[in-house]
Amino acid sequence: MLYQIKYILPLILSFCTLNSALYFHIGETERKCFIEEIPDETTVIANYKVELYDPRSGGFMPSSPGIGMHVEVRDPDDKTILSRVYSSEGRFVFTSHLPGEHVICMFSNSTAWFSGSQLRVHLDIQVGEHAIDYANVAQKEKLTELQLRIRQLLDQVEQIVKEQNYQRYREERFRQTSESTNSRVLWWSLIQTAILLVMGAWQMRHLKSFFEAKKLV
Repeated sequence: MLYQIKYILPLILSFCTLNSALYFHIGETERKCFIEEIPDETTVIANYKVELYDPRSGGFMPSSPGIGMHVEVRDPDDKTILSRVYSSEGRFVFTSHLPGEHVICMFSNSTAWFSGSQLRVHLDIQVGEHAIDYANVAQKEKLTELQLRIRQLLDQVEQIVKEQNYQRYREERFRQTSESTNSRVLWWSLIQTAILLVMGAWQMRHLKSFFEAKKLV
């Protein structure tokens, strides 16, 4: 039972983060980055909206069309898979080709257009089957309600399989790291022991030579 909980709990937690909405503030030259753990061959859709701070009202208002965001996405190998400037409101899409932590960075497309003010960026990240617009799919493929539901279930099963494979991948990487650490600790202990033995033998030989020179033995 404990073995099952060990593997089911991370899977449940990972599904809780498949659809995450948030907002953050950003200033001139600032760069905000987020880390998303994504399985391989998984589509990610992020919707965003930029608002400009209004000092007169003390709140945020819709930004002008000239204000945009530069979006950059890097995979676990630190390779850039998306780098593009978008408008003040819209969405960006990318597909992961490697499992692991993907870094999503957003920053302003200029450094002089809002005079040191602040922007509020609303960001909604959808991963896997959550990124699929099933209403649009049903309309394009002319699916009945039952067929659409079956399609949703198949997509969910496929996503669960990807998440399980990703959890196995993480466990394998963790085991490799643990084994490597244990091996390094073992070798360091052996090296320390060898150094102590060599130093002890050298000290005994030095003391023996000293006593013989003083004719104490």
